[in-house]
Amino acid sequence: MTSPDAAEAPRRATREEMREAKLPLAYRDSCAHLLIPLNKCRFDNYYLPWKCNDERHSYEKCQYEEFQKRVAKMDELRAAKGGARTN
Repeated sequence: MTSPDAAEAPRRATREEMREAKLPLAYRDSCAHLLIPLNKCRFDNYYLPWKCNDERHSYEKCQYEEFQKRVAKMDELRAAKGGARTN
């Protein structure tokens, strides 16, 4: 399922922005542009779980969509290779 905004390329955080935000290397992915404001909001609100819901949901949605893309790509590679997916 794609959103209407899928036609335009998502904004990506630069290496400089990620370094300034002190993001761990494991989190420097295509969703980092959403993690930076989420971490700032968490810090500003003392990591209260009921704060920053909009930022958290945006980041988690981005992570889920990236996961779906990776699964679809793996399915394509498996189909091209001729192997069946076994779970």
